[in-house]
Amino acid sequence: MKKDSAYIPRLKSYYRTNMISSLMGKIGYKNPMQVPRLVKICLNQGVHDAVTDKKFIETALGEMSIISGQKPVVTKAKKDISNFKLRKGMPIAVRVTLRGDRMYEFLDRLVSVTLPRIRDFRGVNPKSFDGRGNYTLGITEQIIFPEIDLDKLNKINGMDITFVTTAGTGKEARALLEEFGIPFRSN
Repeated sequence: MKKDSAYIPRLKSYYRTNMISSLMGKIGYKNPMQVPRLVKICLNQGVHDAVTDKKFIETALGEMSIISGQKPVVTKAKKDISNFKLRKGMPIAVRVTLRGDRMYEFLDRLVSVTLPRIRDFRGVNPKSFDGRGNYTLGITEQIIFPEIDLDKLNKINGMDITFVTTAGTGKEARALLEEFGIPFRSN
């Protein structure tokens, strides 16, 4: 599939045209290169039932590829944990790292379609910043994504979505993500 070279995702062009000047005024940067930007979005889905049945990993791979638009990678256990019946090398999770145009397309779908589908949604938790400008959003059910077919669903799993930015603090990263349209809950 060849990509059209003239196509620019909506949020990417919005960032370049509106957000840089807006963030310069909000945060007080003097140079546009100081303005934080989104580097990547990492999706991670732990599949704890994969210890007993390998089909759960296959299902998670299919769902994650449909959600993200690219092929996920299987994460394997690094060491043995006898209480969890886990052996070194067993597949336990799937993950995807989105960059560039796919990252902006995923963020656009997440903000405009997926988050409004959450029942009793009042905003995302503003306390999930790591102090270095990254934000992790935990989703309890993958069925909020419209790409998932409910008829083919075996088990409801959650996932973590991590937004990695060039911001130095959580305050700067929150200003950036709010400009992108992520609705933070007011406590």
